[in-house]
Amino acid sequence: MRFSILPVATAAALAAPFAALADPATEGRGWHGKGELGLALTSGNTDSQTLNGKLGLTREDAFWEHAMGLSLLYGKQDGVESASRYEAFGKIGRRMDDRRQWSGSMRTERDHFAAYEYQSAVSIGYSHELVDQEATQLHFEIGPGYRWSKLQGVRVHENGAIVRGQLEFSHQLNPSTSVYDTLLIEAGQQNTFARNDVGVAVKMSDALALKAGLEVRHNTDTLPGTRKTDTLTTVNVAYGF
Repeated sequence: MRFSILPVATAAALAAPFAALADPATEGRGWHGKGELGLALTSGNTDSQTLNGKLGLTREDAFWEHAMGLSLLYGKQDGVESASRYEAFGKIGRRMDDRRQWSGSMRTERDHFAAYEYQSAVSIGYSHELVDQEATQLHFEIGPGYRWSKLQGVRVHENGAIVRGQLEFSHQLNPSTSVYDTLLIEAGQQNTFARNDVGVAVKMSDALALKAGLEVRHNTDTLPGTRKTDTLTTVNVAYGF
């Protein structure tokens, strides 16, 4: 299997500013984030175990925003692997003012059971806080990029330019309940990948919350006999720090 060194080199370059963690001059708000974990077990006629988790970290100051994260999905049914996916992302943003910034981002995922064995993308873009209120936030990003990808079971690699767009919405319904919706689109000549993550979070304490979510992933170009859309429904415990 061939791998391009460019996605790895780009990821390393994007991750370099995270070394500033120990620099008091760039602390700003400091690192903060959220982790979540969910586990489903069934037994009887069918024995299955499914684990999903996410971890996200963010650091902001007057001029810069850094973010990175990981997510995973793993499952077995009757002792046979039935799900295996991991994803990582990183982002650096340079603020122009309170609402606008230029940013560079990377995302890579590998999935043994989806239409694509792997997809990795890097991009630069412009982002804008369309709505920034106490209870409601709406964030928009768009820009050009490049993607490396490979369909399951074939040796042909689909590499090419893309346009990346992301829309993030969140709304606080009351002091303990919030809703969110994040839409990511990576549109290229050979394939358009879209992922929508929508859900609700209910706080149980200052740090703990219960989250119910629905994630829909769609690829426009797949091999015959492969579904274009995958969905994942989760109920997770989330911890903020």
